[in-house]
Amino acid sequence: MCLIISLGSIDLHAQAKPNPEPDVLVFANGEKLIGHFESFTGGSAKFKSDTLGEVTVDLSKIQELHTSQKFAVIKKNVKLGRKNVDGQIPQGTISVANQKVEIDPGNGPAQTVAIGDLNDIIDQAAFEQAFRHSGIFEKWKGAVAVGGSIVEATQNSLSLNTAVNLIRAIPSENWLSPRNRTAIDFSDSYGKVTQPGTPEVRTSIYHADAERDEYFSERLYALAATAFDHNFSQGLNLQQTYGGGIGWTMIKRPNETLDFKGTVDYEKQSFDVLDQNQNLADSIFTETYNLKFSKNIVFKEQLSASPAWTNAHAYSAYGSTGIALPVYKRFAFNANVIDSYLNDPPPSFKKNSIQFTTGISYALP
Repeated sequence: MCLIISLGSIDLHAQAKPNPEPDVLVFANGEKLIGHFESFTGGSAKFKSDTLGEVTVDLSKIQELHTSQKFAVIKKNVKLGRKNVDGQIPQGTISVANQKVEIDPGNGPAQTVAIGDLNDIIDQAAFEQAFRHSGIFEKWKGAVAVGGSIVEATQNSLSLNTAVNLIRAIPSENWLSPRNRTAIDFSDSYGKVTQPGTPEVRTSIYHADAERDEYFSERLYALAATAFDHNFSQGLNLQQTYGGGIGWTMIKRPNETLDFKGTVDYEKQSFDVLDQNQNLADSIFTETYNLKFSKNIVFKEQLSASPAWTNAHAYSAYGSTGIALPVYKRFAFNANVIDSYLNDPPPSFKKNSIQFTTGISYALP
């Protein structure tokens, strides 16, 4: 007996997900843009046009818009948490007309929100992802930079500089209220000059720090921090700082932030000259400013002053400024100026240490 079963034609490969239908945006003057609506945050809507690229539009000037993809629509004064994600935040395809946004879930009645009552419109997939638990090794952002030079002549010289800046903000989305933030930084500058018959001239400077912020509100947070510094040019073998305090974000925009922080710290200084070693109780007052221009050009600046309460002469200060210019994809050219001031170095050492570094940086995904 021969039994034959015909299964017909079976597609064993996963079907490719079709591209979403393009959205058509119509302004009040009749002008049209074809592409895809992306989001509405910070009072501005982003639309990726097929011809113009990403553009910012004013929702109040839109005559008509229909999206093929689903979004989550968040009203003003709504505090988002895990409990109100399901069912309380309207989600679905959206239509904009007559100064209103209509949300169609596809399996129930549509809801309407006035444009004046809007806080954010977020892509549904990104909205759901924002409320999922993240492991300790996830959601890190930052950059790694390297630079250096080698000269072989009558004098031989070598200089290397490296920097690692990492930050993990939870949640990472700027349309959600912050809960905590972890930052880790490391920078190192090393150099030497040698010449036959003369002593070697060496430079060695490094800085490492870590900070943990816990937010009370949208802008106010408590922090714990530690830092380690070595500066051969100032006779400083190692400076250790441990402390905590309060921080406040004065400016918080998608492309601009300004923070002020104040801490109370224990500081231990170890110098080349042993009788200069000391333990201090001090404070550190810090201002940090970040600004992102168009074309992903990033400017960073920081100033800090550290008075010592147990020794009025042992104060110090720090200042840095830098800019990163995109070169190719995630690679950028960066230039930085760093000034470290130590009021009580050992005899024969200068109080000021100024560095100018350049290099190539790679931004983490």
